Order: sequence, then C-alpha cells, then structure tokens
Amino acid sequence: MRDINWIAQTSLDGFVAGPKGEFDHFTGGEETLEFVCSITDTADTAMFGRISYELLESDWPTAGNNPDATKNVIRYSNWYNWASKIILSGTLPKDTSKNVTVISSNLLPEISKIKAQNGKDILIFGSPTIAHELLDLNLIDHIWLIVHPVIFGAGIPLFRTRDHVIRFTLSFSDQLPNGVLCNKYALRKTN
Repeated sequence: MRDINWIAQTSLDGFVAGPKGEFDHFTGGEETLEFVCSITDTADTAMFGRISYELLESDWPTAGNNPDATKNVIRYSNWYNWASKIILSGTLPKDTSKNVTVISSNLLPEISKIKAQNGKDILIFGSPTIAHELLDLNLIDHIWLIVHPVIFGAGIPLFRTRDHVIRFTLSFSDQLPNGVLCNKYALRKTN
C-alpha cells in the first residue's frame, strides 16, 4: 500500500499563502528545496488540486534548464517532469499525456485504487482544499509541515474548521540552518 504524504509550507500563524495567494514571504533557498527534494526521493507521484498544479506546471517543467539553476532546482525539476501527476479537479479537462491523470469525482474509490497499486509514495503539494477532502476520507497517511519563521497576519489558512478531531503522532522533526522547521506527522489510525 502506497502512502499519501501532504507537504504543506506554512507561516507560524498557519497560512500557506498570503491573501492574494503569494508565497514571497516564505524563507526560500537551497536548504528548504534540498529538504523537499529529500522527500521527493521517496515518491513517484505528485497529487494536486487544479490551482496548485497550474502554479507548479507554469515553472517547474523548465526550471532545471535555466542557466542559473541550482543543483536542487535541477533535481526537483527533473523529479517533477518524471513523476506521475494526479490532478483532482472538476473543471480541468482530461489530460492525454501519459503521466497525468485527472480525477473529477469518486475520490474515495479512485484514490484507494491508486494507493493499492505498486509504487512509491504519493506527495500532495500545497492544495489545502484537496488535502482537507482527503483528510475527511481518511486517505492521507502523513503530513509534512514545513514551518517558516514568519507571521503573515492574513492569507489562505492551512486548516479549515472541522466537525471532528484528527490525531497525529510526530514521527520526524528537523530545523534547517535557515530557521525553517520540518515536521512529519503520521495519522493515528482508528478503527
């Protein structure tokens, strides 16, 4: 069984982006990207909502070709181009390329089939709306919270209000030299 890991970069006050969807206040740099690349080494599939997919698709397929591209930009760009992509969207048309699948309905059975396939882990990048839906369906196994030392004050929240409690166990924690804290939480399975 493949695991689904949600990777969410967040501010100290729990925002994944600013009020207009901007990311420019996060601590960037090679250290953070190198850490994300260490997570992609464990996965062969990326999962997104439409907005996150379009955002990453606008840059990462060619980012590694830039003459100023760093080692980790090249590494992530290569992984992004190689990885299978699953987009959960009711508005995005079906993609005919061989490594892109669009799922527009029946999330529980469709994603359960994908999780049962042979392969490495599946990574959700950003996509808080999609991650919330999958949390409600008990399909997310781990959450990677990459916490940046900044307070946004307003923006797109990491979590929405829920009607039930979901418990996790901290399974990994590391502070990068740039002050970013990387925590991995495993879902506590309940019967």
